Amino acid sequence: MSFVVDQVNRIDSQLDRLQLSETTTPGDRFSVSREETHDPAKAARIAQLQSLIKSLSAGSSSKSSLVPTSKILSVLSQADISSSCSTCTQLSEHDDSGALQAETSYEHELEWLLLSKATTQAYGEVLSTILEQTIPLEDEIWYWEDILNTYRFAGLYSVQTSPIRLWRWSIDIYHDVRSKGGELANGWQQFYGLVKDAVQERSLANIQRQVVSPLALVRSEAKRKRDALKRIRLMNANALGLLLGEGLSNESIHEDGLQTPGRYGAQDNRQRWKSTIAKNIALMDAVIHTVNDADMSIDKFDGSVGAYTQEDDFYDLHDASSDRSVASLRPTDVAERLQYTLNQALSKYSTTFSTAVTTNGRPSLLVRYWLPASVFLISSTTILRIVINRKEEILNWVREFGQTVIDFWSNWVVEPSKKVIGTIRHDEGSEVSILSKRSLEGDRASLERMVVDFAVANPDGPALNDTQIADIRAKVREGDLTPVLKAYEQDMQKPVMGAIRGNLITALLIQIQKTKVDVEVAMSGIDSILKSQELLFGFIGLTPGVLVSIGTYRWLRGMFTNRSSVRKWAREGQLLLILRNIHRILVAATPTDFGELSYRDHGLLLCEVHLLRQAASGILPRRIFHDFLREVDELVDVRSGLVRQKEVVERIRWAYSKWFT
Repeated sequence: MSFVVDQVNRIDSQLDRLQLSETTTPGDRFSVSREETHDPAKAARIAQLQSLIKSLSAGSSSKSSLVPTSKILSVLSQADISSSCSTCTQLSEHDDSGALQAETSYEHELEWLLLSKATTQAYGEVLSTILEQTIPLEDEIWYWEDILNTYRFAGLYSVQTSPIRLWRWSIDIYHDVRSKGGELANGWQQFYGLVKDAVQERSLANIQRQVVSPLALVRSEAKRKRDALKRIRLMNANALGLLLGEGLSNESIHEDGLQTPGRYGAQDNRQRWKSTIAKNIALMDAVIHTVNDADMSIDKFDGSVGAYTQEDDFYDLHDASSDRSVASLRPTDVAERLQYTLNQALSKYSTTFSTAVTTNGRPSLLVRYWLPASVFLISSTTILRIVINRKEEILNWVREFGQTVIDFWSNWVVEPSKKVIGTIRHDEGSEVSILSKRSLEGDRASLERMVVDFAVANPDGPALNDTQIADIRAKVREGDLTPVLKAYEQDMQKPVMGAIRGNLITALLIQIQKTKVDVEVAMSGIDSILKSQELLFGFIGLTPGVLVSIGTYRWLRGMFTNRSSVRKWAREGQLLLILRNIHRILVAATPTDFGELSYRDHGLLLCEVHLLRQAASGILPRRIFHDFLREVDELVDVRSGLVRQKEVVERIRWAYSKWFT
């Protein structure tokens, strides 16, 4: 939701409260008469007006949009407001002094309410149109700033516009030759001589321009167009500030034109909102008329609007010292004036603005990209020939590339993902192991049997009983091979005899089996560690594929995403830059005698605040954004004074610094 929509919704709500207060106030001069209730034609007319009023209310459309101009004009046309109602008929029988004290019909009041709703939406459309057309001018101005400040951009612009300058020069030469009576029918030699003379004359006429470099001429053109765009931007900003400072927005906040009247207020005060509506229509017409004036100076803008409104009867009605009263104002006149403002004045403004921006804005896409497009068209046949001659190689490369992508996705993303899922589910097939199952138990049991058999066959004394054998088994499980080592020590004293007649070889083989068991015990420990970190290894195997996939996706998205602005700010950085522009406007502004911003500075401030709201809506949380809107409303309130507005900027900077940096 934009700032303009908020303003329109607030004004619309005040109009609703105003009507409710009038219908509940004792002594009303208008009410639904019995004739209007029982007359089918008048009842249908009242129902039609009520339906049209609802269609123009703020809640009838999306809360984030305004009622379009075409719908406003359509509603006014369907309303068919004329002077046929009883109140208008009585008004036509009196002079413009407004001395009529007759009771106002309900149909008449509904027509006024319809006009007030239509004027509110038209006010929003005018503000939105000027605002939306003013904001993009900053990019156009920066385009010419780049050409002025950089020789590289100036040279590029010179190359881009060289065909246009050549065409204009050729047209001028052609017109000079035609003015001298040159025709191909008179002979090619005579025509060529006239062309040569025209070229020489034009070269002598432009001899001063030849002293200056081509880049200087380009920069001079850029400066002229930049200044023209700056003037348009300041004029539109002044128009915005004037509409906000003197229009319905100001009346709804600071003045009493749309305030709910007192319970027993004077009749003139209770009808003041009608003159406010008429005044706003006159103000919109005057502002649009002044903006359309191409010769208007920025310093004389406010004075010109004031002079235009002084001669307007609609604007004069709001003045308490005026000889005319609100009662003399007919709804049909207001409707015709509003239709003229929307249908002709606003359309003329849009056309004039578009023409000025087209003339002074950046060149079209055709002008900026004709050179690379021409190179592409010229080389297209060569490129096509290369593609046809190497069709099989290209297709084979595409197939291999596609197969590589598929294999990468399958082997490095899908399969590791399946293994990770299997690990989480404790699937047997996904277990990581470096040792065969039950291998350690078999080797350890074999070692026990070897040692027991050796000890039984070579007892150190009498034969071993079952208790001693069980004790030997327990010691073997703990790694104690004492019977074998004793025999090994004895045979090592006489190795040859021990190898031939003793048990040296058997003891060595048993120790080899013991070494194997020890190695398997160590491997079993390592295997346990691997199994405990099995999920970690699964994610490590999955990480490279995921990182490559994410990186490729972000690269492709960044390559093919269409971005409208050359300067691609981070969203948080954009907020900070906009806030800096707001602070710059407030610091550079010259306050009025009342310590307030001028209308021009107020309009520039509104443009930046509009961008600030749009950027913040996608960053700030919903509750924080709601509080942020309160700060913004206080910031754009020009009546609060320049000093307070600067304080609001500082408060926004430190209160929302978390999202601005």
